[in-house]
Amino acid sequence: METDTATIRVARYRPEKSEKSYLQEYKVPYRKDTVVLDALNQVKAEQDGTLAYRWSCRMGVCGSCGANINGVPKLTCATFLHEYKGRSLTIEPLANFPVIKDLVVDLDDFMKKLVKVKPWIIRDKESPPEEGEYKQSGKELDLYSQFSSCINYLLCYAACPIYGLNEEFLGPAATALAYRYIADSRDQGKKARFPIVHDLEGVWECTLVGECSVVCPKG
Repeated sequence: METDTATIRVARYRPEKSEKSYLQEYKVPYRKDTVVLDALNQVKAEQDGTLAYRWSCRMGVCGSCGANINGVPKLTCATFLHEYKGRSLTIEPLANFPVIKDLVVDLDDFMKKLVKVKPWIIRDKESPPEEGEYKQSGKELDLYSQFSSCINYLLCYAACPIYGLNEEFLGPAATALAYRYIADSRDQGKKARFPIVHDLEGVWECTLVGECSVVCPKG
């Protein structure tokens, strides 16, 4: 397979050295099947072992490798270098999050929001196993199926202008997961979640800009 060379610019932030971030250029080889994450791995393995970023599955199912690519929140494992041939390619940390180091951002605020919406099945009283399963029809499943696809990529928070202005906003992913359980016929935790979701910083803060849906890998 034919190999080409691309120049990528990667945001660097070394808090132990300076409070200012900067862009560092690297030249990386790439083929038609090379993704941005491959380029970052090549840099770390062969050019600069100090580069910091998150990744795990390399298959678009864990959500760890999100970054702003030319200003757009994307998964580095699902973005091909050849799509940027002839154009500059800048990789920066996800917007709207505090940066810990290079492309690594602090997710504590989101994790607190996630816990607040209680993203698990709540039952008033657990039935013993001998009473059988909590059965659900296909129509009942359809009510929340799309929202159950959310695995917290957090590209939506990086794209959301409201979260960028007000970090108290519950935000897209936490709201989607709250609804996923509220709409679940097996769940009895609506009363516990409603005060969080219907707060001024909950769904009422959303202005329906829709950027969250645009960047979401799950649509």
